[in-house]
Amino acid sequence: MNKADEIFKTNINNILMYGSMDENPRPKYKDGTPAHSMYITQVFEKYDLSKNEFPITTLRPIAINNGIKEIQWIYQDQTSSLSVLEDDYGIGWWRDWQVGDTDGIGRRYGATVKKHDLMNKLLKGLKEDPYSRRHLLSLWQEDDFKETDGLLPCAFMTMFTVRNMRDGKYLDMTLTMRSSDYLVAGHINRMQYVAFQMMVAKHCGYKVGFFSIFTQNLHIYNRHVEQAKELLKRTPSDKTPVLKLNVPDGTNFYEINYTDFELVDYEPVKPQLKFELGI
Repeated sequence: MNKADEIFKTNINNILMYGSMDENPRPKYKDGTPAHSMYITQVFEKYDLSKNEFPITTLRPIAINNGIKEIQWIYQDQTSSLSVLEDDYGIGWWRDWQVGDTDGIGRRYGATVKKHDLMNKLLKGLKEDPYSRRHLLSLWQEDDFKETDGLLPCAFMTMFTVRNMRDGKYLDMTLTMRSSDYLVAGHINRMQYVAFQMMVAKHCGYKVGFFSIFTQNLHIYNRHVEQAKELLKRTPSDKTPVLKLNVPDGTNFYEINYTDFELVDYEPVKPQLKFELGI
């Protein structure tokens, strides 16, 4: 069992056995029923990417390529347009969060990155002042929330640190999430932000180091409990999957594509599970 599978099962067990049940939840299922969830708080995970530790569960198939495409939409295209996400990348999972009769999800995610020039500032700082302790990209911008309606960012902050080691400079990254629908999007979020870290590292010419994720509210919806129990019964693959980025050091961040990534030894357990979304 790889590290990600072990952590996945431990977290599921902890939620089912010790989790708290919410009251008056904001999300609803498509039939209008309140989407209650069980949750645990302040969950921290750490992986050493330089030693091929990746947060890739093999207990069910994960849409890692689509997750990387979403990173391109947010941090390269820097837009919140649903048409761009659907027409350019073939991803439709954000449509349920469309704001009114607009084409987007409000001043959120990519639109926030563009408005505050967050990506360019981060890349410039990492290259020109690598040992600064201020390499932080935050999507939690209160002025943007006042400007439009829209779902508040779940994965809202990344923090970066450069370590100067004997064999070169390593880039470490911590992802902070206020909330995570664990069974549906948990590992998509983890792997898409690992890819993001790899893209930033390649741009700067650094090696990838530690990837960490802190989740304040890690939850399982009440209509996902049977799927959770099924995941606990499954035997994970005996192979350890690895994500590779096949571009030279110094490749411009904005020129890296999801097709440049290669997922090796990924043999997830099937069949895929189905989940009702809490919207």
